[in-house]
Amino acid sequence: MLHIVKPNEIDSVIGKDLGASEWMVIDQERIDKFADATMDHQFIHVDPKQAEPIFGSTIAHGFLSLSLVAGISFAQEIGMVLEGTKMGLNYGLDKVRFLSPVPVNSEVRIHTKCIDVTEKNPGQFLVKNEVSMEIKGVDKPAYIAETLSLFIT
Repeated sequence: MLHIVKPNEIDSVIGKDLGASEWMVIDQERIDKFADATMDHQFIHVDPKQAEPIFGSTIAHGFLSLSLVAGISFAQEIGMVLEGTKMGLNYGLDKVRFLSPVPVNSEVRIHTKCIDVTEKNPGQFLVKNEVSMEIKGVDKPAYIAETLSLFIT
């Protein structure tokens, strides 16, 4: 669910778990397209025969998994936006740790928790979220990241 927060109620979301997205499948076609887009055709991502002895199958690129945070479906499911926002921008990352590989055809979902909101300038709010990607059936998350978004109201 998209959380819409009034600027004067920012403190109410700091430390709040914003929930989890729906599950989605990371299939080989998506992995191959990412490999083409980034020119990263390492065999562990695109060659099932070579990847099988190491990981049991091909695995998604870490940055493919991370890039899904910016995806519109995940953002609309569990994102937060300030009321009156004219534009939201990806501002960057403070920390990323890749903890588990994402095997092809895995189901994944994103969890988000708001860590901090700071008004950088009048009408410009920097939001820091802790984001993790869960892999169905795997104890450790694929990654944990601190993402930064700038909302201009």
